[in-house]
Amino acid sequence: MKEPTMNRGLKNRHLQLISLGGIIGSGYFLGTGYVLEKAGPASILAYLLGGAIVLCVMLCLAELAVAKPVSGSFVTYAKDNISSTWACGVGWAYWLNWIAYVPSEMIAAGIIMNKFIPEVSQVWWAVLFGLIVTVINLFNVEKFGESEFWLAIVKIVALVMFSIVSILICLGLIGDQGVLGTSILLGHGGFAPNGYWSIILTMVIIMVNFQGSEIIGLAAGECEHPEKSIPIAVRNVTWRIIALYIIPISLLISILPWDQATLEESVFAAALSQYGLSGASSVFAFVVLTAAISCSNSGLYGSGRTLHALAKIDMAPKWLGALNKNGMPQNSILVSVCGCWLVIALYTLDASETAYTYLLAVSGFTGAMAWISICWSQYNFRNKIIAKGLESTLKYKTPFFPYVTLFGIWVQVICLLVIAFTADLRSTLYAGIPMMVVPMIWYRLKKHHVVHHPAIQKE
Repeated sequence: MKEPTMNRGLKNRHLQLISLGGIIGSGYFLGTGYVLEKAGPASILAYLLGGAIVLCVMLCLAELAVAKPVSGSFVTYAKDNISSTWACGVGWAYWLNWIAYVPSEMIAAGIIMNKFIPEVSQVWWAVLFGLIVTVINLFNVEKFGESEFWLAIVKIVALVMFSIVSILICLGLIGDQGVLGTSILLGHGGFAPNGYWSIILTMVIIMVNFQGSEIIGLAAGECEHPEKSIPIAVRNVTWRIIALYIIPISLLISILPWDQATLEESVFAAALSQYGLSGASSVFAFVVLTAAISCSNSGLYGSGRTLHALAKIDMAPKWLGALNKNGMPQNSILVSVCGCWLVIALYTLDASETAYTYLLAVSGFTGAMAWISICWSQYNFRNKIIAKGLESTLKYKTPFFPYVTLFGIWVQVICLLVIAFTADLRSTLYAGIPMMVVPMIWYRLKKHHVVHHPAIQKE
């Protein structure tokens, strides 16, 4: 019997919006308050640095994905270009990253629905949304791509509308405050009220906000024409990320004093309500709900493909590498869903803000390791190609090699070192490092066992 294969049903528009869906989650609309609180108006520079890192990672990923378009890509790239042990560690850590992060998005959606319908617990809403994204992910990849396309469109339209209204507020055309200029932007302690070091301190949370862009690579094995679609998607998504983060946040800080930003509600809604737009809270509640479902959707997609990739290269049980009749990794998706529901169940035991922030910070560490792995893989891959004299055969090349690649690696290494020396964030390493190291040790022991037992190797 012919073994089912991945269905290459994702179109170029799906690919672009899947990546945006992964990065514009509820954490962006709700968590931006944390960044503003820590860095003030200098948050603009923090997001610019985050955008530059994303650009480097995406350019590296494009070269690898065009050269070898496979599902679960960066795990395979790490195995081929770094080492099998590293690939196992970073692959499992990345899977656990989404297993921690997707429930936080489901819970955020549950909290919003609980405000509208308080009779139903936020946990039950979270489970409902979990079932919805599970069904979407199990149908076929076209249905997933189409749902993610429209969910992402809602978020993009909301950010564009916010930017337009904010410009009108700054010009004095909405509200009775007159022309604002830089009175709010610089009027509460200057551009960097807490110093420029605060920019680095907020980078771990900002990298969490940007995570999801690498899902383009995971989808490489399921798009119609990867050699055309991936470079276009990378180029467009990167600039859209910068535009949809930098411009709205610059305008946000121009109309809302940074010291009034909180984590209790969306800072975007809080900013608009100050100028008589009281209905903004309900509108942004809907947008955050859409963002949470969308991010859960793309996160579950990413976790399922990563687990499937690990199974295909003998780093997870073989049955997780099976595909259903629609070419979907059904077993990997179901196991990922069960992992998410387990985290939701544990979250009910400690529903504090501390637990939520801790989940995000751990996600920041494991996500950064995945990004470093992508850049490192491309660095080794290109050097191998150059050594063989085959550089001219590449259909897509990361520009300004090796400077772009090395910048992407070392800036993230510096950010991780900052975590190690920051008391508030250091504890995330206690969970993040074992998430990588334990799978590595398991893989080495397994490999050692097989090598020393020839009978097992033959089987």
